[in-house]
Amino acid sequence: MGVEGKEKHKILEAGALALSGQLGATIQRLRKAYNLSLSELSLQSGVAKSIISQIERNETNPTLATIWRLAQALDVSIERVLQTTEDEPFLEKVSKADTPILLSDDGKCRLAIIGWIKTVEWLQAYELSADPGGVLESEAHQRGSVESLSVREGELEVEVAGAKETVKAGETLRYRCDRAHTIRNTGKAQAQATMICMLKAAVME
Repeated sequence: MGVEGKEKHKILEAGALALSGQLGATIQRLRKAYNLSLSELSLQSGVAKSIISQIERNETNPTLATIWRLAQALDVSIERVLQTTEDEPFLEKVSKADTPILLSDDGKCRLAIIGWIKTVEWLQAYELSADPGGVLESEAHQRGSVESLSVREGELEVEVAGAKETVKAGETLRYRCDRAHTIRNTGKAQAQATMICMLKAAVME
């Protein structure tokens, strides 16, 4: 470690000591902002669940290495973790131009990916726009996965394993998506909906 690295190390250690009183609240606020449980943050950071719980309750003084692992799991810099105040909100804006768009095979359905890339393996969020006659076919996701479709405009038909259900504006349909499933716009107007895919939902028997 060079002189610059040593100085940075000292600064970070001093910051950790000075801000230890608010560190727990900061970690907890960031964890909840990302909808992570203690177990999930533990899994992603490699820090024991009991240690994270103690940090959030300000019952322990974590090492710099522990703070660094938590910062990495929360996708923020260690400096930000140490410098963040309790009333500073987490804000991350993505422009319309930077929002990825997926198209169905027939080109009539568009999925705007509005979910966070860090959660893509267990939680995905999309804005669905389907023209009349549009069909969105999806392969089966991992076992236990559940999808939630909330229609804002128009109506959509969902088919899962031969079972069909129509969802109209203002309605929400939840269904197993661990088998092939299809969404169709059988109406005469464009349909708009928000779709949430939970890839680690409890297995439904």
